[in-house]
This record gives sequence, C-alpha cells and structure tokens, in this order.
Amino acid sequence: MQPLAERMRPKTLDAYIGQQHLVGEGAILRQAIENNQIPSFILWGPPGVGKTTLASIIANELERPFFQLSAINSGVKDIREAIEKAKKQQFFDRPNPILFIDEIHRFSKSQQDALLGAVEKGIITLIGATTENPSFEVIPALLSRAQVYVLQPLEKEDLIRIIELAIQDDFYLKENSITVKEHNALLQYSGGDARKLHNALELVVNTLKKGDAEIVIDDAAVRASIQQNMAIYDKGGEQHYDIASAFIKSIRGSDPNAAVYWLARMIEGGEDVKFIARRMIIAASEDIGLANPNALLMATTAFQAAQAVGLPEARIILSQAVVYLATSPKSNSAYLAINNAQQKVRETGNLPVPLHIRNAPTKLMKSLDYGKNYQYAHDFEQNFVAQEFLPENISGTTLFEPQQNPQEQKIRERMRQFWKNKYGY
Repeated sequence: MQPLAERMRPKTLDAYIGQQHLVGEGAILRQAIENNQIPSFILWGPPGVGKTTLASIIANELERPFFQLSAINSGVKDIREAIEKAKKQQFFDRPNPILFIDEIHRFSKSQQDALLGAVEKGIITLIGATTENPSFEVIPALLSRAQVYVLQPLEKEDLIRIIELAIQDDFYLKENSITVKEHNALLQYSGGDARKLHNALELVVNTLKKGDAEIVIDDAAVRASIQQNMAIYDKGGEQHYDIASAFIKSIRGSDPNAAVYWLARMIEGGEDVKFIARRMIIAASEDIGLANPNALLMATTAFQAAQAVGLPEARIILSQAVVYLATSPKSNSAYLAINNAQQKVRETGNLPVPLHIRNAPTKLMKSLDYGKNYQYAHDFEQNFVAQEFLPENISGTTLFEPQQNPQEQKIRERMRQFWKNKYGY
C-alpha cells in the first residue's frame, strides 16, 4: 500500500494547501496557469511544503505531458532521453511537455548545461525544485531563463487541516474511529513538513490501532509511538535540517566536540559538501563576526578547498575549519547591526541621501549642490573627519553595538575617539 503522503497528494489547485501567495485567487502563478502561459520556473522552499505536488498539479491542470527526474539518481543521459521524449510530443500543436527536476541544486554544471537548449527552444517547460538558494546552485544561463518562486513553510492552520483531511478522506484512515485531542506533538515532529506530518500520523494510527476500538491521539501517545518507531519514522533521511541545526548551534555554543560529531553525521549521511561549507560561512559571520574576523576567511577558504578536493579528503578540511569556528570567540554584532538597519529602513522608508554625500557626475547635479561641502576623509588626520552620513531624520541612530570581546572593545574605543558622544560609544 502507498504511504499516506502519496495517498493524500492533491490533484487540483483547489485541493492544494498553503502557498496562497502563489496559487490563491489572483496570485501570480495561478494567473499563469489559468492563462495557460506558464514560464520555466524554479520552486525554492523547505522540504514537505508541496513543490513536487504543485508541479504535478500544474501538468494536470494544463493537460500537459509530465516527465520527472530526480537530480540524485539522474545523469546527462537521462536528461537527454527526457528531452528526446519531449520532442516526440511536439506535433499537431500540442503544448510542450513539463520536465520536473527534483533537487535541481544537486545537478552539476554539465547536467544543467544539457537543459539549456531545450528550455531556450521551448521543447520543454522546466520546473525545478530546490531546498537551496538557486542563486548559488543554478548556473546563471539557466537561472536567467527561469522565474524563481519562493514557497513558505506551512502555517499551523495548514498542518491541522492536513491532519483533518487525512482522517476524513483517506480510504484506510476513515475506516477507523479516530479522535485527535491534541495536535502539538504531531506538529512538532513534522517541523512544518507535510510529508513528515503524514508519516507521523500514519505511524501513530498503526501503533495505536487495536481492533475496532476508538483511536485517541494525544501528545503523549504521539511521542510514545514515534520514539518506539524512530527508525521507521526517519528512514527517509528526514533529520537533514535537524542535524544541520544541531551543527550550527554547536559551533555557536563553542563546543568543538559536538560540532565535529554533527559534521561526521552529515558526512556519513551523504550530505553535500557545499551545503555543509555554506553553513559554516554563514556561522562565521553571524556567530563569530568581528570577534575574530579571520573566521570568515577560514570558512570561505574551507568552502573552496573542500569543493576542489572532494570527499573523502574534504572531511579533513571541513573538520579543521569547524574546530576553528567552534573555538573562536563569539559575537553576533554584525548580524544584529544589519537586522537593526533593515528594521529602521522599514520604519522610516526611503529617506533622502544627504546632499553632501550624493554622487555628482553632471554639471546639473553639481548646480543642485550634489556633493557640495563633502569632506574627503583621507585629507585629514587619522583619515577621519566628523561629518553626517545618515539621513537627517535618523541622525545619531546607533545600529552597530560592539560587544564584550577584545577585538570589538578596540573598535568601541576607536569609535568613541572619532564620534565622541554622537552614537553613545
């Protein structure tokens, strides 16, 4: 029997749950579908939010041939075979087929290159799905020929609706008398992933089923059922994001032993080296930052070196960098500074740039006082002169706050020397 997640996979847009910003009434993707004018596009979002389902629904709604490949086990040969099949569908003005590629971020450059011609000529409409930022993982030539649609994590209401529909509509579950008294544990184990939610629900029902007796699902029953069957529950490698989270939090928490352990778990689990190394680069800025600026250099170099060497040797490079990051002093001041700055922009809108620091490439701009009275810092002692760089309305606003570590205390002293009391340093 198919898993519950497959049995409950919706077939129409009206049955699709979530992503209303894309497929709700009047939304951009729904309009494209209704007008039968869909471009090639990439669906970017976390696992279990409906990327594969949405691609299948689009093919059904538009009555187009649908070819599906997984980047994990498909090569250039498979791509070319799919394109040849698509070419054979092009007769009697039939619409071009949809080629859906799951986990497109795992395709190499040569594999992605093999898609270009077919996308350009309209032989196929490409729909890719990825959990990774396509800006990093999809070649520019292909990315320029495709839209990118961002899928959001499912809301709590969406997940509860998924549970209710499964109990109500699934041919197996509806034969049982099932009462859900509490949802929290099911939602917690799902992590916002509809597939994991279906897996958890099905496992709990099968565990609790005793003849024709009523099945009562509460948080304690869910936890007991899943702990008892953890190997079954996680057989699809669904701890991917939990382990990545543990890895980052161990670096942030200055525990090199735990950080290396979670690194090993990811490597043994077949995780992409680039996925691991990218998260180390982020941690180097978000969690270490100015407390040890060399951390970003180390992480970036490790990314390049690990990519060049490949596994198994890349594990040594990653281990060196992970230990370095975990044992570095920590600061999130740069992370907080950009958060504060973005919040200030949202609050105050597009404030005008002060005239004296505007660019003045033309005579007209100079006549309007663009750049007038600007003072060139390098003409002054210590390459500094006090002048205003923020819009007038937010003059004196402190967005960056140095933290309590030796490196940033030096920064605080320097800023205090330059700016006196202006920013409260």
